Amino acid sequence: MRPLTITSRNARFQQWQALLGNRTKRQRAREFLVQGVRPITLAIEHGWMVRALIRPTTGTRSQWAKQLLAETDAEPVAMAPELMRELGEKQDDTPELLAVVEMPPDRLDRIPAEPSLLVVVFDRPTTPGNVGTLIRSADAFGAHGVVVTGHAADIYDPKSVRASTGSLFALPTVRAVRPDDVLSRLDAGVAQVVGTDETGTVDVDAHDLTGPTVLVIGNETAGMSSAWRDACDTTVTIPIGGSASSLNAAAAGTAVLYEAARQRRSLDSSHG
Repeated sequence: MRPLTITSRNARFQQWQALLGNRTKRQRAREFLVQGVRPITLAIEHGWMVRALIRPTTGTRSQWAKQLLAETDAEPVAMAPELMRELGEKQDDTPELLAVVEMPPDRLDRIPAEPSLLVVVFDRPTTPGNVGTLIRSADAFGAHGVVVTGHAADIYDPKSVRASTGSLFALPTVRAVRPDDVLSRLDAGVAQVVGTDETGTVDVDAHDLTGPTVLVIGNETAGMSSAWRDACDTTVTIPIGGSASSLNAAAAGTAVLYEAARQRRSLDSSHG
């Protein structure tokens, strides 16, 4: 297919530029921009719909870029390097490729109903970087999905996508409004709902996380909403020392996810 060539800030460029900072326009178009080799590679490997692959009009291309352009069923676009840098949010280096990717539906059935279910709920996060970091940690420590609830930072914000380093494409991540929406679909009658809070009633390493678990991480400032607090069967805390009064929300979630993974490895080895 002959590539579309863009050398000025025309309507098409402005449409994609708006995806960087305008959540409403991302949602309306049902698409978002993906920057970086690993995120683009994982989006394609995991079967996400790539609507357009954008390359610079000048310069040589790596084998990686050549292969993706040849094998990916997406609209090919050749763009002036200075415009590529603007979309890639880079000062100096021109990205080899940028991808315009379609948003999947926010359906909780995208999260598999595993017997050893481990789902992370991030309740009303305000920082896109924290959302992406927690998605990355959930992927690393064996969770089956992430749900972002309430009025929250956008999981498709470029800062979130970059912070996930591609895990957004490997791990089902969906948005939901209320706890009831989540718990009714995730069979919470079987799964325990475990909240995290500095005033929790039990240390995280003293609580059994080996069974089906919905792990709730609260807002960076206010913690869990009252609705999520009421939904929790247990609230755990992370023992900390030093002069820190608390942990960043994504760091706290990472610590609890590591503990869940540690307990599950120990259980598997004892059964083996």
